[in-house]
Amino acid sequence: MVDLPLNRKTWIIVADGEKALFLRNGKDVKNVHLETIHQMTQSNPATREQGTDKPGRFADGPSAHRSATEETDWHEISKRRFARDIAEALYAYAHKGEFERLIIVAPPLVLGEMRQEFHKEVTDRIVSEIPKTLTNHSTDDIKAIVEAS
Repeated sequence: MVDLPLNRKTWIIVADGEKALFLRNGKDVKNVHLETIHQMTQSNPATREQGTDKPGRFADGPSAHRSATEETDWHEISKRRFARDIAEALYAYAHKGEFERLIIVAPPLVLGEMRQEFHKEVTDRIVSEIPKTLTNHSTDDIKAIVEAS
């Protein structure tokens, strides 16, 4: 359970591989009303729609044998880039002193990617991580889940 007050200096980031919402309480601590202060989106179609090349091949030395390489997962690469973009935006906000505490809500894989990209100035402010996909939920649902976590 998040025992810190959800004030204007506590931000909630709700993200997945294609969308990120930067939220904060627009009212007082007793009457929490989450408002979106920044939103990031990216188009990330399935790999089959992004890349159509067949897997590459390479020779296994002097023999005539050739091996295939794994097909590039463009969808996964795009998710990693988006996690890096979110981390860069958070660093810029943290550097300006826009937030004091941070709650991150993201699916486990995206959360892991974002963790790898976060600057120390951001990680020092994280007070809670919630491994869930909530980007398409209402702010009231997000508030209830954050307060219950």
